[in-house]
Amino acid sequence: MLVVKVGGGKDLHIDAIVADVARLWQAGQRLILVHGGAETTNEIAEALGHPPQFVTSESGYVSRRTDRRTLEIFEMVYCGLLNKMWVEKFQQAGVNAVGLSGLDGRIFEGRRKDRLRVRVNGRRLVLRDDWTGTVERINTELLGLLLDNGYLPVLTPPGASDQGEAINVDGDRAAGQLAAAFHAEALVILSDVPGLLREFPDESTLIREIPRARVEEFMSFAQGRMKKKVMAAVEAVGQGVGRVVFADGRVEEPVSRALAGEGTQIG
Repeated sequence: MLVVKVGGGKDLHIDAIVADVARLWQAGQRLILVHGGAETTNEIAEALGHPPQFVTSESGYVSRRTDRRTLEIFEMVYCGLLNKMWVEKFQQAGVNAVGLSGLDGRIFEGRRKDRLRVRVNGRRLVLRDDWTGTVERINTELLGLLLDNGYLPVLTPPGASDQGEAINVDGDRAAGQLAAAFHAEALVILSDVPGLLREFPDESTLIREIPRARVEEFMSFAQGRMKKKVMAAVEAVGQGVGRVVFADGRVEEPVSRALAGEGTQIG
């Protein structure tokens, strides 16, 4: 099993990703794709008069403040516009893809954080009416039915709380839990950088290999969204995923190149 997570950056080569995944799929590779869409969501939220807000947790992680209106916009963009874009492209490439959110069938299920503790200008605050959570369970039975019958699952947040509520979950960490649930041989995380950089944004400082036992030590090199990707890698390899690769999603054959050794290899 291979899990591919595609970020939401505008510089990604979507058609090259689709073509590469289609080749792997048609060659018999069992595969699930998870996609994001943060940049498009931010643009549409701005246009709708509800601009995005970002908060920093007490542990230093930046995340989207998700009130109910933000969640509705998030669902509209991720589950509608972007998910169906991916499905259409795969159908055109000859792959019978099925697009689902983590809410459908409780594919991504976890606990809603009813209180979010953050720091704003050095002050500690507790935010309520926040619709975020962490994926703790994967509906492998439903995904297995799709895979066994020749369908490529194309998944996206949100997930489902244990009460059945829609919750905004981090796509990278969800993909990590998905890879762990299927005992995947690899999780490939594609973004708009060639991998984890020792001195961001200098791409010549790419860190090519990280031993699985030391991956947490490299968190200090992660900037911005890369922090969640490293966290996802820590969780995935800790639960037995064969390897995690941070790779460049702007190039031709990005997944194949990642599997061949490019990017940052963790394992």
